[in-house]
Amino acid sequence: MLGPAVLGLSLWALLHPGTGAPLCLSQQLRMKGDYVLGGLFPLGEAEEAGLRSRTRPSSPVCTRFSSNGLLWALAMKMAVEEINNKSDLLPGLRLGYDLFDTCSEPVVAMKPSLVFLAKAGSRDIAAYCNYTQYQPRVLAVIGPHSSELAMVTGKFFSFFLMPQVSYGASMELLSARETFPSFFRTVPSDRVQLTAAAELLQEFGWNWVAALGSDDEYGRQGLSIFSALAAARGICIAHEGLVPLPRADDSRLGKVQDVLHQVNQSSVQVVLLFASVHAAHALFNYSISSRLSPKVWVASEAWLTSDLVMGLPGMAQMGTVLGFLQRGAQLHEFPQYVKTHLALAADPAFCSALGEREQGLEEDVVGQRCPQCDCITLQNVSAGLNHHQTFSVYAAVYSVAQALHNTLQCNASGCPAQDPVKPWQLLENMYNLTFHAGGLMLRFDSSGNVDMEYDLKLWVWQGSVPRLHDVGRFNGSLRTERLKIRWHTSDNQKPVSRCSRQCQEGQVRRVKGFHSCCYDCVDCEAGSYRQNPGEPPSRQAGVGTQQGRVLPSPGSETRAHRGQDEHPAPFSSLTDDIACTFCGQDEWSPERSTRCFRRRSRFLAWGEPAVLLLLLLLSLALGLVLAALGLFIHHRDSPLVQASGGPLACFGLVCLGLVCLSVLLFPGQPSPARCLAQQPLSHLPLTGCLSTLFLQAAEIFVESELPLSWADRLSGCLRGPWAWLVVLLAMLVEVALCTWYLVAFPPEVVTDWHMLPTEALVHCRTRSWVSFGLAHATNATLAFLCFLGTFLVRSQPGRYNRARGLTFAMLAYFITWVSFVPLLANVQVVLRPAVQMGALLLCVLGILAAFHLPRCYLLMWQPGLNTPEFFLGGGPGDAQGRNDGDTGNQGKHE
Repeated sequence: MLGPAVLGLSLWALLHPGTGAPLCLSQQLRMKGDYVLGGLFPLGEAEEAGLRSRTRPSSPVCTRFSSNGLLWALAMKMAVEEINNKSDLLPGLRLGYDLFDTCSEPVVAMKPSLVFLAKAGSRDIAAYCNYTQYQPRVLAVIGPHSSELAMVTGKFFSFFLMPQVSYGASMELLSARETFPSFFRTVPSDRVQLTAAAELLQEFGWNWVAALGSDDEYGRQGLSIFSALAAARGICIAHEGLVPLPRADDSRLGKVQDVLHQVNQSSVQVVLLFASVHAAHALFNYSISSRLSPKVWVASEAWLTSDLVMGLPGMAQMGTVLGFLQRGAQLHEFPQYVKTHLALAADPAFCSALGEREQGLEEDVVGQRCPQCDCITLQNVSAGLNHHQTFSVYAAVYSVAQALHNTLQCNASGCPAQDPVKPWQLLENMYNLTFHAGGLMLRFDSSGNVDMEYDLKLWVWQGSVPRLHDVGRFNGSLRTERLKIRWHTSDNQKPVSRCSRQCQEGQVRRVKGFHSCCYDCVDCEAGSYRQNPGEPPSRQAGVGTQQGRVLPSPGSETRAHRGQDEHPAPFSSLTDDIACTFCGQDEWSPERSTRCFRRRSRFLAWGEPAVLLLLLLLSLALGLVLAALGLFIHHRDSPLVQASGGPLACFGLVCLGLVCLSVLLFPGQPSPARCLAQQPLSHLPLTGCLSTLFLQAAEIFVESELPLSWADRLSGCLRGPWAWLVVLLAMLVEVALCTWYLVAFPPEVVTDWHMLPTEALVHCRTRSWVSFGLAHATNATLAFLCFLGTFLVRSQPGRYNRARGLTFAMLAYFITWVSFVPLLANVQVVLRPAVQMGALLLCVLGILAAFHLPRCYLLMWQPGLNTPEFFLGGGPGDAQGRNDGDTGNQGKHE
């Protein structure tokens, strides 16, 4: 701690600045201790001309001053002094430090690296077969600040297994333990920063970007990582190039000019610039002179806070600059520490005492550490007092101290006396080390990295130099505060950087050209869909099946979305919306759909208009059948009923009623039992009716066309028990045909997914139309024989013409079923049951209208004609003509 006298001197120096005497900051960059830590900091910068003209292995002169490098060196001093004053970390031991300037050049950084590895107490590095017992000058190295230098020093220190903790080298390659076994860092690797940048592009919908990197290991590897991250997120790199360092020749600079010209002429509005400070400075210097149109620049951490880039004249016209900076703990005491040490460096007495205390180090080898540091003021360094990398330096020192504490097995009473710790012994305790710094708990992972959050920074121009404003955070996931972002556009609207417009819902991309971001939008056809972005690859709950209801038409998709539950559509592996996903066979979708709907079952439902109309027709037919049956039963002994067949006529009407009732099997949801029962239960009663009519026609033909001797014998066979036998035989034949039809080719319930666009058609499928036609063969044969038996029969004057009614009844039958065949073949499958219903009902009504209803008319309104003379005639063997009471000779006269 500083004593009261020194504090008084410091206060005097602060109150009386500008005395003109040089400072002694350069003498404060070294301090002896039990264990010494080496430090590599960019205290100055070498002239380009001096680097180019090197013809001998001499040290370049670092003429330009870097305020950030000095502040980072002071942060290491502060950390070491804090640790030396602590009682819980390395008690009883004193750490020292030896800080050197790297000039941000590998050739300069090599000399202090050699000094660090020199044997303790000497300036020589000896060649040994085994370096296990070798004790170098320093125990560990803090730095350097850049990946370019770390790539050089990292391999050098790794040979000796000397721990090296960088506070700024972020290149991913440095995580390779095979190449850099002793390298650690208190900053995350570039992969984390580039992942955050890729998520930033995704967040703002920028998928058409340019990517530029500095022409060094840092920029090349950064572009390589970003290319992979961008491809995985659907971000297209329209233009990619490397920015040569300032000392590159004109031919390489021309390539950058070509890339910038392409960016300026294209629709790219966002540029990722992953470059070192000098490359970024050269690029923007050229961009400003070339009047590059404003863009959104996504900056790497290397140049985001660089005064060299920020101070370029005209930089404000380059557009919006966004970038990520790691977040560490705030070192609130650091600004006061810097002010105090600047004041002390201005005190001659303090400087004289400092020189005497720290003498003995080889100034003739390394030269004056930082001559520029002795000519600065507080104003020169005030802008970087809160630099984000200051904490990284501070944390790096604490990591080494904690590892040494663990290696020495220190406790509250002190550290047990033992042989001095070698660097390789310290390294063993650096792996997976957990340590505390500035109130934060940090940990090195297996690759030597720490996990830290990033702040999303925005350049906000206030005067000639921008200020950094927080507009978001990244800690594995990105959170942005969009309202705080000021864009460079005139209306402060977020720039759009896409090769093609965003496809609308229900459209997919048809890629054109080389880049997947350049495409045409194509509508998904009906039966397919495009999953909405952001939706999980699972499908929503489906629409419940409701029988006989029609789904909304494709044009009513919006209404369907609001009023119906969605049915999950099958997940497609093409989650990047370049192909439509087809719905399952039990689903449907309209054009330009984003989901699939479950198909509802479609069949001939009871509530459909066609069915209601047919049910009205059924009611009419059944009512007429029942009315006629009632009249025939009531007048069963009348000549008219006897002439119509008597009990056979009533049986025929009962069969017609059963035909009407069989119609009820066709509407409703099909089932296996319904499908099997439809044809037999409709054709068999019709056979019974037609067989009674066939007996009537046969009797008329026999009495009218055959000789009396033949007619007398045959008429007896067409009446009484023989007539019922004929009916039974006809029905048995029909039963046999229907049984063969059901056994050989049974109809089955099937679901047709393709017949209707939005519904699943459930119907009874006829497996064989030939067998279906044969099931009609009995009825068609009976009807044909009836027609032949009555068509050519001559009518007799004064007698009721029974043949005419049968002829028209059979004509009605043939017209109905002949029309049924083409209609059934051409009508929609869903309406085929209605066609069969209509054919059966029309057939029944035709028979009723032509044969039974005229008789009912005579029974009700012409009772005077209901006489034997009008309906009955004598038999062929009756010499007297006909007895009035003999009703057995029916139908001889017509």
